[in-house]
Amino acid sequence: MIGTGKITDWLPTSVKELKERGWDEPDVILFTGDAYVDHPSFGAAVIGRIIEKHGFKVAIVPQPNWRDDLRDFKKLGKPRMFFGVSAGCMDSMVNHYTANKRLRSDDAYTPGGKSGFRPDYAVNIYTGILKKLYPDVPVVIGGIEASMRRLTHYDYWQDKLLPGILVTSGADLLIYGMGEKPLTELLHQLSGNIPFGSLKTIRQTAWVQSSGLPLPAANGFSDIEIAPHEACLADKKIYASNFKIIEEESNKIHARRIHQLTGNVRIVINPPYTPMDDGELDSSFDLPYTRLPHPRYNNKGAIPAFEMIKFSVNLHRGCFGGCSFCAISAHQGKFIASRSKKSILNEVRQIIKMPGFKGYITDLGGPSANMYKMKGHNLLICEKCKRPSCIFPSICQNLNTSHSSLLEIYRAAEQLPEIKKVFIGSGIRYDLLLDKNAPAAVQKSHSEYINELVSRHVSGRLKVAPEHTSQKVLCLMRKPPFELFNQFKLVFESINNKEGLNQQLIPYFISSHPGSCEEDMALLAIEAKNNNFRLEQVQDFTPTPMTLATVIFYSGYHPYTLEKVFTARTKDEKLNQRMYFFWYKPEFRQKIEDRLRQIGRSDIAAKLFRGKTNKNNQAPFKADKKHFRKAR
Repeated sequence: MIGTGKITDWLPTSVKELKERGWDEPDVILFTGDAYVDHPSFGAAVIGRIIEKHGFKVAIVPQPNWRDDLRDFKKLGKPRMFFGVSAGCMDSMVNHYTANKRLRSDDAYTPGGKSGFRPDYAVNIYTGILKKLYPDVPVVIGGIEASMRRLTHYDYWQDKLLPGILVTSGADLLIYGMGEKPLTELLHQLSGNIPFGSLKTIRQTAWVQSSGLPLPAANGFSDIEIAPHEACLADKKIYASNFKIIEEESNKIHARRIHQLTGNVRIVINPPYTPMDDGELDSSFDLPYTRLPHPRYNNKGAIPAFEMIKFSVNLHRGCFGGCSFCAISAHQGKFIASRSKKSILNEVRQIIKMPGFKGYITDLGGPSANMYKMKGHNLLICEKCKRPSCIFPSICQNLNTSHSSLLEIYRAAEQLPEIKKVFIGSGIRYDLLLDKNAPAAVQKSHSEYINELVSRHVSGRLKVAPEHTSQKVLCLMRKPPFELFNQFKLVFESINNKEGLNQQLIPYFISSHPGSCEEDMALLAIEAKNNNFRLEQVQDFTPTPMTLATVIFYSGYHPYTLEKVFTARTKDEKLNQRMYFFWYKPEFRQKIEDRLRQIGRSDIAAKLFRGKTNKNNQAPFKADKKHFRKAR
């Protein structure tokens, strides 16, 4: 589906489009590694529309060619205020390479799914080019690549620690996390003729100064200095210790200003803004998006990432799960920011008018589909909290997990006459639905939600993410015991049988996560066999910047205990773990049996390939209960 309509319905991407609007010079020019899709799920569109909303002229240069004469970087000239740079909706290295560091052959954010339209380390490359061409123009970087690399971080693809991206890119300012509030303040201060070099106190931004200078005073900021980059290079345990501070500050409502010496400069991370309220989030989603790719992509093929979400609606931002392998809470925040019912239904009505819509909403979801409107009963308690997860090792008693507001959204969307069916495509947190300590009224909402979800909103398959079966590994992942998955599976099957449905539960699993060994993977294979799963949604752990699991992978230490943790690091170790997902394939049987014999667990091979195992056998969990108690 490609854009149709007036070219001025989209933000300009060329000199011709600038002239169509009567502009000679944009105030801001954005460079992005993604194709330009004018939709609230695509960062460049959101940032562009925010700038436009505040009365400034903005243009977008999507996927500029960095390998030719750099004409894409020159064609619009200099902006009046600054350049904005983002790698796109994904870290460029995650976008380009598999967990085994193989180059991917496709890119979901490019027309036709073609690869090769963005560079490795796109933020550094784009910024370096702009700084060379226009050294006097400030560059502001943002998006997930910049956000997750704001301090010393491990880069899996180079297998080494890198300094904060402000140092490697040469950018003037970094906006981390979701950018609407810091961007608005940046525009406000620049329009008040404050020099760019003086913008040192905007929340949720990062900047660099000479190491010998004192930090500027900022009302309400308190400071904490973490170990220098060079100390992290010299001692992995110091690097791990730094992460505990960074994660805790990232999960506070009232965080401290973090600073770190790197060579002869100091990187300064200002505290984040408080979470957006309903009105603030609505104002971002309610901007005049066309919801379509730019017409420049006519006849160039569909953009897979857009095709996946074009008939879906994002209900909220943030995730309080705190999973150790996931960057969502580090980027979007732990505290849930939810849209209003009115804003959501307005977007559903816009989808109804889109070409090709046949009456089916593919997803009313979010980072976790069923966290909408959830927050603390007593917000004063939340203001003092630094827990990275509200639901691990147990669900916080202050957290209101009622699903009533979410059910209202589902029912209201279904009542629109043009809607045939509303599906939930995002993964759900089933542990929220099985909380026996919740108040009776909240448990009632859980029961209603499960019944309504399974009977009305599953498009044949429901995605959930137990991730592993070993309690030892699950504790390191900050995930609930696997027994809860088995409980949820029984409920799911019961509702299916009652409703006469033939739907599947699709579990996600990860191999080679820190703490996981071959024996754990073999026991996972037995659980898969007992549940009659032929696993499809599986992933070899990929270390990505600014996650707990990545810090453990590189350092070998858990940042919160500084205890050593085993991690599969070599290609052979990782492949040996991954093969247990596919125990049912004949080509893996002999190798699995050989490996289990070598590690002294032929008994597992006997159960996996020859014996019958008790479906309710929970031995893998009993052996590791001490780890769960310790995590509490």
